[in-house]
Order: sequence, then structure tokens, then C-alpha cells
Amino acid sequence: MPKPALSVCLGALLGVWLPAEPCASAPRPLINAHAHNDYEHPRPLLDALDHGFCSVEADIYVVEGQLLVAHDRADVSKERTLQALYLDPILARVKKNKGTVYPQGPEFTLLIDIKSNAEETYAVLREVLQKYSEMLTVFRPDKTETRGVTIILSGNRPTTTVAGESLRYVSIDGRLTDLAGTDTRHLIPLISDNWANHFHWRGVGPLPEDEKAKLKRMVEQAHQQGRRVRFWAAPDTLAVWGEMSEAGVDLLNTDSLAGLQRFLRQRAARAQLPH
Repeated sequence: MPKPALSVCLGALLGVWLPAEPCASAPRPLINAHAHNDYEHPRPLLDALDHGFCSVEADIYVVEGQLLVAHDRADVSKERTLQALYLDPILARVKKNKGTVYPQGPEFTLLIDIKSNAEETYAVLREVLQKYSEMLTVFRPDKTETRGVTIILSGNRPTTTVAGESLRYVSIDGRLTDLAGTDTRHLIPLISDNWANHFHWRGVGPLPEDEKAKLKRMVEQAHQQGRRVRFWAAPDTLAVWGEMSEAGVDLLNTDSLAGLQRFLRQRAARAQLPH
């Protein structure tokens, strides 16, 4: 659906979504907020939505043909399906809001981390997603048609199979090494990696200048290719969120919904103050 250009541009700078007429009863969407292991919160998905998050992560296993959400195989429960916890409530909101998860947008990301066999799990997932196609971003080899919900596969990724499909409702979560590859942003729209594998800084004291420059280069390279950036295994602290935000990291990975919401709102408020 059409989105107001001025609001989109200003919101991108502030890290929040600014529709033409904000809904007073809904939280302002935070385009940089990613709920890591979202299903471990008391109310999966709903807690993240109540805090304005625009990206959530669900780990899945295929068990007897069902897509079950859990971090460990031993913790799966037949009631906690991907459909029940995520796809059905997301679809209900998209229908209510005429195409988007939040009133008037923005795009919402569901990062699905495959924990079981990549091919077996994707075969089941592909069939399930057909029933939700009306709300899902469509990917083709040379084109992306963005809709209300974008699905990105992480973990055990069926990259070759997905790349071979001419039309699909999923994309692939890449790694920093993919920035030097030939796969397009239509296959790999997001670059995620382990912070600890690339940076020594753990949020204590200032970020060393060489690591600050390295982070900036990584983000700029990804953005030049039209991809977003996310890091996992980084300290969940204000200092780290601040450095990532300054460098332009697109999704801030957190277990602290309230903490990141507060940080992003305060950052947006400071950005609007006269200088």
C-alpha cells in the first residue's frame, strides 16, 4: 500500500515508523528492533508487538510433519506450532490493518531459524506458507515484491533449493562472507553474523577506532548491495546498541524488549531536538 514519502524518510533517520496519521492506541513501530528468541517471552509475538518491534525470531523443528517452535528439540510442544504462535495472529493483524502488521506499516520481518534438517523442514514450511501468501513478500530471482510480512530463513538454511525457485515466499539470512559472493539481495536481503567472531569489544569502555571503522565498512558494504545488517551474540547493552546505531546496523538483536524500546524512543527524541 502507498506510504507517505516524507514520513518514511524521517522515520528511517530516527529508527521509528512515522505514518501520516499515527494511531494513538498502537505503539509506534520501531524499524530497528529485533526480538531474539521471541518465543521465550511470556506472550510470543504479542509482547514484541506491544513494544513496537518490527522483527521477531522463531526457532522451528519439524516433528511428525508439524512445525514446532522451541529452542531445543526436547522442549517442543504440539500446541506451540509456527501457525498458532506466529502466522495466524500475524495474518489476523494484517487483515485488520488492511495489509500491514501495524496500522499503515511498515514492513514486518519474521526470521525463521530452522533447527531441524534444512530440506525436510523447508518442504513442510513451503506448503504451510501457501496458505498465508496474501500477506507475504514475494521473491523472484531478479525482483522482490514487498508486502506486509517478509520471511527470512536462518539457521539450517536450504539456500540452494530456495535459490532454484522462480517464485517463493522466503529469502535467506546471509553471513558477512556473502557480501563478496554473487547471490543477489533478492535471495539474501539480510546479512547476520556473530558479533564475537568479528569484534573484541564487549561494551566496556569506548569502542576501539579500528573496530569502529571495521563495523562501518561492513554496514556500508551491505547497504551498497541493498541488504540489511544484524549481529547476534553481542552484549545486550546501551553502549553496544549505541555504537551499532551510529554505524547504521539495521536490526538490533535483543532479549530485552522494554530496554531496547526505551533506547530507540530516547534516541529518536534526541534526534528531533534542535541543535
